[in-house]
Amino acid sequence: MRWVILIFVIVFDIGVLFYLFGDKITQTSDTTVRFSDIQDELLLVDYGGFKADLGVFASQPLVINSWASWCLFCKEELPAFATVQKEFSDQVRFIAINRRESPETAKKYTDELDITDDLIFLIDTPDSFYKAMGGFTMPETIFVDRAGNVVFHKRGVMTIDEIREQTLKIIHN
Repeated sequence: MRWVILIFVIVFDIGVLFYLFGDKITQTSDTTVRFSDIQDELLLVDYGGFKADLGVFASQPLVINSWASWCLFCKEELPAFATVQKEFSDQVRFIAINRRESPETAKKYTDELDITDDLIFLIDTPDSFYKAMGGFTMPETIFVDRAGNVVFHKRGVMTIDEIREQTLKIIHN
């Protein structure tokens, strides 16, 4: 009986959150934000602990996802990003930024999903990326065009079709 009550309370709370903040949890489009304005503030490292320089991706379309091993939706979404990255090869770069976990934890997770070599994985121990983009839910993804403009910001999980659609937009923008 305790479990039934607990599950009801959790489902009710989630419903209240969607009712109150539904417009913030759904996708948004914002061309006023420039990724290049925040990239230097980010404190990102790769799985080896080396500082990442996102400046090397200037003038390239980017798909940047915020994820964590505790995020249930990320388990479905990360392999979808890997699939789309393979489809569009050198036309776009997919960067998956882990929130506050150790490189060992993150790598173990991506190894289990068999995608470690398919995307650019970075660790964000201070959570600087999530804060800079105004993170509200998990996962969150931004699509950045060649000029460095964030042209689409998705709060929540994306389907593979949504990923493809938004990727095509930044490639052909």
